[in-house]
Amino acid sequence: MVKVKICGITNLKDAKVSVDAGCDALGFVFYKKSPRYIIPEKAEDIIKQLPAHVLKIGVFVNTPEKVVKRIAKLCHLDILQFHGDESAQFCQKFKNYRIIKVFRIKDKIELPKILRYKVFAYLFDTHIRSKIGGTGKKFNWRLLENLSGIKKHIFLSGGLNEKNVQKAIKLIRPDWVDVSSSVEISPGEKDHKMVKNFIHAARKRV
Repeated sequence: MVKVKICGITNLKDAKVSVDAGCDALGFVFYKKSPRYIIPEKAEDIIKQLPAHVLKIGVFVNTPEKVVKRIAKLCHLDILQFHGDESAQFCQKFKNYRIIKVFRIKDKIELPKILRYKVFAYLFDTHIRSKIGGTGKKFNWRLLENLSGIKKHIFLSGGLNEKNVQKAIKLIRPDWVDVSSSVEISPGEKDHKMVKNFIHAARKRV
């Protein structure tokens, strides 16, 4: 069954609602230019009140290695997600963590580039020049139809919502679906009904 990540968590109430609704992971954005940015100390306070079985994922964008490691240790992160221009070599510097490398898709898949990254998972999101993540827009999912040979966990993001998530799952067969802006009232503030509906839709057997 596909797993669900709710990203852009900025407060404890949204985190707990997401956990109670059955999410598998929560994402915390440590990129200061994001409207969903959370200071590490606040993320730490939220995370220590969450159950151990829910994965805590830190989202970073071109952040220096020392800063990533400091935040990861402070917040007891399980997984690090790199959403910028991080190199394959950079991603190898975090031996104690699972790594997700994000690839923003516009009109093609650069498979040789992707395969250079020896990481835990690949996340595919929509490429919009002015935004890094949280776009609320989907890309052409059919570009991912021929990735079945990749022996990595696949996260699908970008424009997913309760109405289209099952279609995406059937087409791509990702290991994870990742949602943020599509379940929000405003950036960083989740709509609790939409969170519950999204998770239910993603898990629905059809």
